[in-house]
Amino acid sequence: MSKYHKLFTASAIGLCMAFPAYAEKFGLGRPALPEEIAAWDLDVAPDGTGLPHGSGDVFTGEEVFAEQCAICHGDFAEGVDNWPKLAGGEGTLADKDPLKTVGSYWPYLSTVWDYVNRSMPFGNAQSLEPDDVYAMVAYILYSNDIVDDEFTLSHENFLEVEMPNAEGFIVDDRDTSEAHFWTDEPCMKDCKESVEITMRAAVLDVTPEETELNATEAQTTVQEASAEVEVEAKEESAAEEIAALDPEMIESGEKVFKKCKSCHQVGEGAKHRTGPALNGIIGANAGAVEGFKYSKAMKAAADEGLVWNDEEMAAFLAKPKAYMKGTRMSFAGLKKEDDIQAVIVYLKSFGG
Repeated sequence: MSKYHKLFTASAIGLCMAFPAYAEKFGLGRPALPEEIAAWDLDVAPDGTGLPHGSGDVFTGEEVFAEQCAICHGDFAEGVDNWPKLAGGEGTLADKDPLKTVGSYWPYLSTVWDYVNRSMPFGNAQSLEPDDVYAMVAYILYSNDIVDDEFTLSHENFLEVEMPNAEGFIVDDRDTSEAHFWTDEPCMKDCKESVEITMRAAVLDVTPEETELNATEAQTTVQEASAEVEVEAKEESAAEEIAALDPEMIESGEKVFKKCKSCHQVGEGAKHRTGPALNGIIGANAGAVEGFKYSKAMKAAADEGLVWNDEEMAAFLAKPKAYMKGTRMSFAGLKKEDDIQAVIVYLKSFGG
C-alpha cells in the first residue's frame, strides 16, 4: 500500500508543480508552499522512512482502540458486522474463504502504521498523535499474537517486528510467465466434442421403520427418567447458589463484563460469537461448550482436565495469553482484582 501512497503523493506534488504554468496561462492559482506539499507527504515506507519519533504500549493502545476504533472493529479487533476484522485468520490464506487481517495477510508493519495515521479513525482522520498511533498499532499486533502484552512499539524498534506474512507476496510476472496462455484464439462454440452424463444423484430413504419397544429400549427409558430427576436436583441446587450471590457484586460484574460483550454472550438466548457463550462456565470443564470451535491450546487444557473454578478463572482473566499460550483470546486482561472477582460472581449468576 505504501507504494500506491507514494504514487499518489508524487502525482499530487507533480500537479502542484505544474500549477505555475497554468497560473501564467489562465491567471489562476499560485505555486504550492512547502508546508502544503508536506501536508500531503505522509507516507511511511517499509524501511521506516517517514516514521515520526514516538512510542506506545499495548495497554495504552487497548484504551485508545476502545475509544476510537472499537465501534467498527470491535474491542478486540474482531470486527463488528461487516466492518473489517483486524485480527485472526491465521492459516486461512489457502482456504476457499480466507480471512485476511493484519496478522494473517499484511506483509509490512509500515502499511498498518501509515493507514492508521493517514485515514483513521473513520470520520476524523489524522486526528491522532503519533504516540496514540504507535499504541494502537501495538495493540493490533498484540491482538494477532505477534507481540506480548508488555510490548511497547516505537520508531526505534519498529523494524524489529516481523509480520507473519512478510514472505507471502511475490512479484507479479504474469505478463511474461503466463503469456503463452494468451496466444491462442479463445473457443466460443463447439468446444467439446461430446457431453456425457457421468453420475446421477441418488435419494436414499434413511427414515427408520417403527418397531415395538424392546427390553433394552425400556431399560434406557428408565435410565433417562432417573437422569432427568438428577438434573432437576442439580438445577434446584444451582438456583439456590445463585440466589445467595451478592447483588452488588453482580451489578458491578455486569459493568465490567461490557469489556467482554463483543465476543461473549450470557443469559437467555446467548449465542456463540468470536468466543463461546458463557452460561454455566464457572465450575465447568474447559472447552466443553457445545457448538464452539476451540483453539488447540484450549483443547489441550481440556484434555489435561482444566476446570474453570474461581481460582483458574481469576488467573485467566488477569492475563489470558500468559495463562494459556496459544489462546485465541485477544483481550489483554483485567488489571484490578475487584473487577476480576466481580466478573466471576456475575458469571455465576448465569448458572447454566
